[in-house]
Amino acid sequence: MKRPRFFPGKNYSSFAGLVFASFIFICIAAQPSHGQGKVLSPYPGESDGVSAGGNWIVFHAEDKMTGAKKVRFELLANNYLSQNPDYKPRIELVCTDKKYTSAEFNPGIRLGPPNRPGFWGQPQMEVEVRADDSHSFHGWNWERDSFLSMDKGTVRELIGARIFNVKINGRRRSEIAEFSPVGLDLSLVKQSCDLTPKKTSKN
Repeated sequence: MKRPRFFPGKNYSSFAGLVFASFIFICIAAQPSHGQGKVLSPYPGESDGVSAGGNWIVFHAEDKMTGAKKVRFELLANNYLSQNPDYKPRIELVCTDKKYTSAEFNPGIRLGPPNRPGFWGQPQMEVEVRADDSHSFHGWNWERDSFLSMDKGTVRELIGARIFNVKINGRRRSEIAEFSPVGLDLSLVKQSCDLTPKKTSKN
């Protein structure tokens, strides 16, 4: 069999190999992507996360000793803070056996020192919060200079808001984490946490 004159010698073999490789790539790309849209969990024993609506991801786990069913909702910020351009701030809402347990704000950077005591004398940081058109100040428990424990009332404002911003004191200066919580499946939150949104008042 004669090779076509316009593909002499090795060039013909190279072209045929390129066509074959392209065909294989197209076939692979056409296959359905199993697990598409899932987010790997950083915690052992927790299932991979799936969308809970909008920018929210939900994870499920079961306590190996008590059998308690745990649900964790995670919301990433729209922006990065100055000290860590590779890790977005996030809010984690945790529920156990269909009841609200806790919520944490993780800025992804080292926090400044606590600046006020809580009711029981625990270290707190005063933060400024914007929920849509309202803003308020809250004392959140300061945990190991890395996390802040949110109050339940603010969590209820969060899940019903379109805009949710948090201003904190970093090690160098004040920082603002910007979130877009709109789109969360509120019926899923009600079922998993017995938690409903709280309307904000403009002030």
